Amino acid sequence: MESLTIPLNIAEGSAKFSKPDRRNYFTTARGSLFECMAILESIHAEWELEATTYMELTSLGEELSKMLYAMVKNLQ
Repeated sequence: MESLTIPLNIAEGSAKFSKPDRRNYFTTARGSLFECMAILESIHAEWELEATTYMELTSLGEELSKMLYAMVKNLQ
């Protein structure tokens, strides 16, 4: 499940001591989030996912993306 790689990469990155290592895992988590958002978009388009559910999940995805972006930027 792609969605599991997001928290797993965040957890693994948090255990790393060097900034480049942590940044790499947080970047990978953000990439996995983008993959999940693409899957969500496909589900919405093909199977007519309820609009409110789609909007809620999209909003949460955007919020998480911003958080991960800030985490990556803080490690540069």
